[in-house]
Amino acid sequence: MNSLVDLYLKEGCGRCNLYQTPKCKVHFWQEPMLALRNILLDTELKEEFKWSQPCYTYNGKNVMMLTAFNDFCCIAFFKGSLIKDPKNLLEFPGPNSQTSKRLNITNDTQVIELEPQIRDFIKQAIELEKSGASIELKKVPEPIPNELIDAFNDNPELETAFFNLTPGRQRGYIIHFSQPKQSKTRLSRITKMIPKIMDGKGFHDR
Repeated sequence: MNSLVDLYLKEGCGRCNLYQTPKCKVHFWQEPMLALRNILLDTELKEEFKWSQPCYTYNGKNVMMLTAFNDFCCIAFFKGSLIKDPKNLLEFPGPNSQTSKRLNITNDTQVIELEPQIRDFIKQAIELEKSGASIELKKVPEPIPNELIDAFNDNPELETAFFNLTPGRQRGYIIHFSQPKQSKTRLSRITKMIPKIMDGKGFHDR
């Protein structure tokens, strides 16, 4: 168990002014998030705290995250698109997502009802990481720079926020990020724009 995750569940994520108040979205989903955490702790994954959220890793590699939104909490699987899911319980965070998938929990009893499937998804995710499996991305009209794909892999919530933007705003960011020739400059631009993306704003929005 990670003490920072204990604090996250007790006080909230700290990403807005509702931190440490009963209105923080983390508190809306206390019961299912605790149930999900107990399942995750019953695996060989290491519990860490990254991007102000619980993150579960295998040999230092990010495998999944536990996070809360206003309308649901979820486990986000970094290589979710490779997980076998015959009942289609997993969802892409956005219409153009290709890598991560998440299991959305929308009520307090759902974790108990889906526990066998949840454990199977977690087991698959661990085996995918052990095998070194990778995801071959499909080409899109405006190619997504590798640095942005890496950022999505590191932070599924960023991927969700990006693909929740309008197509025009997505394209604007992709063009802006792709212009520099040097990777470090592209990465710098992405890092600088993350707060705007998380706020649902376009590149030119104030």
